[in-house]
Amino acid sequence: MAHQRTGSTIDGPKEPHSVSLKVLRLSRPSLSIQHPLPTPSPSPTNSPAIYPPPSASLAYPSSQPDPFILSPLLTLPPAFGSAYVGETFSCTLCANNELLPGSTAPKSITNVRIEAEMKIPSSPTAIPLILGPEPSEGAASEEEDPEKGAEKRKGVDLEPGQSLQKVVSFDLKEEGAHVLAVTVTYTETTPTSGRVRTFRKLYQFVCKGCMVVRTKSGILPPAPASSLEKKEGKKTGRKWALEAQLENTGEEIITLEIVILETNEGFKSQGINWEVLREGEEMEKPVLMPGDVQQVCFIVEEVLDEEGRGQEPVDGRVIFGILSLAWRGPMGNRGFLSTGSLGARIK
Repeated sequence: MAHQRTGSTIDGPKEPHSVSLKVLRLSRPSLSIQHPLPTPSPSPTNSPAIYPPPSASLAYPSSQPDPFILSPLLTLPPAFGSAYVGETFSCTLCANNELLPGSTAPKSITNVRIEAEMKIPSSPTAIPLILGPEPSEGAASEEEDPEKGAEKRKGVDLEPGQSLQKVVSFDLKEEGAHVLAVTVTYTETTPTSGRVRTFRKLYQFVCKGCMVVRTKSGILPPAPASSLEKKEGKKTGRKWALEAQLENTGEEIITLEIVILETNEGFKSQGINWEVLREGEEMEKPVLMPGDVQQVCFIVEEVLDEEGRGQEPVDGRVIFGILSLAWRGPMGNRGFLSTGSLGARIK
């Protein structure tokens, strides 16, 4: 997990807890990297024993040497990794009953509950998180079935060595330090007494930006009116070119899936990017290495009302809409991002 801050123990006694908490981030694996040895040239014939076989440097046993640096083996993330805006942060929370079967001081652990919340930079109060697994479709909610909701809040009884595991997910929407707070509550019962114990642990990580979007807009000269438009006296709305630079500021290679301009009422847009194909061409989605920049452009047209009036500017600006983009990482992990309101200044 990320950097663990000093946790607070809510109950008074300093006696060690009978339940422990383990938190692990859920991340997609990556392809294992191998460094094949070069084959001597010319091939040695007199003393081949002094040269190791090329397959000795592969990530897995194989009789056929493979010169490619990526192997088909999957590697688990060695550390927490980086958290980026637009991605979904997921982790598993595991409460373990640390009592051993047949211990000299028999205890029972019941009513184990896990609660989690996320503290984000823009809010002074923490956001409560929903713990999974999610209920199946058609399952009654707590409002529809109060008995099931009350039973869920009672917690789980754990035998010695057993664990309670939950999964939590949170959409990262802003940069800065985030704090995941996890609270574990359980009832510890001995032959002579019983008590409710609680402890809380804090985990801090920093969320960084993966995509930087820079935009500019400019008005286009009006197109000559057609003969039909002149005859009918129709007016055409103004047109703008909205350009955007998309920079990959992360540490992974990403593939742009979708880049669209969601226009407000009174405007329509047309993208002139990689989805515009000539006959016989196949669409290739842009692949951005770390630090690469992709240029996109949209033609924004004003839609006039029945009386031929366009959109009135507010504080000298007209607002087109927002730019939404989606991407995928090397192993298919998804990211989404929406900009603020984009528009143009009217002179």
